[in-house]
Amino acid sequence: MARPPDVALKAALLDKVVGYLAQHGIADVSLRPLAEAIGTSASSLVHHLGSKETLLTAALQRATEIQEEVAAVWLSRDPSLTVSQWFRKWWKWINASPINLALSRLGYEAAAIDATVTGLPSDVRADQIAVWTRQCENLLRRSGIDAQTAAHEAVLAKAMFTGLVLDLLATGERARLTSALDYGLAQLERRMLDATATAMPLPT
Repeated sequence: MARPPDVALKAALLDKVVGYLAQHGIADVSLRPLAEAIGTSASSLVHHLGSKETLLTAALQRATEIQEEVAAVWLSRDPSLTVSQWFRKWWKWINASPINLALSRLGYEAAAIDATVTGLPSDVRADQIAVWTRQCENLLRRSGIDAQTAAHEAVLAKAMFTGLVLDLLATGERARLTSALDYGLAQLERRMLDATATAMPLPT
């Protein structure tokens, strides 16, 4: 009978895999060099994490969980956090270390690379963007924005943020991009004020 995977070892291996992929990308990943880099064997990786496609899917889900845990701490400390504050915190977090930036890049790479290259299911690739859009939409709706407006604004805000992160990865020009983020979020805040004002009932 096959030996069942060690749960603690599986979790530790998965975090190491996430760190490796964040630094090296997923386009040309191969199990043997990956295993050697994180101090294990390809057979151990397969035993604990499955095939390359299964491993990549689990690693991307874990990368998302890590970032969701970061956001959960922010919301627990400040339940009234606005969308603009949320994006500013993400921008600060991404710029806080090369590791954070690399982790963010991993999700964008997974979303952008064709499935024939990575073998990743379309829903896994799409969720690299969708999960953050949903969180943004939830924050907007919590602030009093109607569902349709929140859905549209969440897509636009996440697209803006994604573009800024990709620009950062390409150019490293933090000052210019931070200024652009502030400008974009100011525009969003004005639109949200208009939307909430329109939604408020007139005094009788």
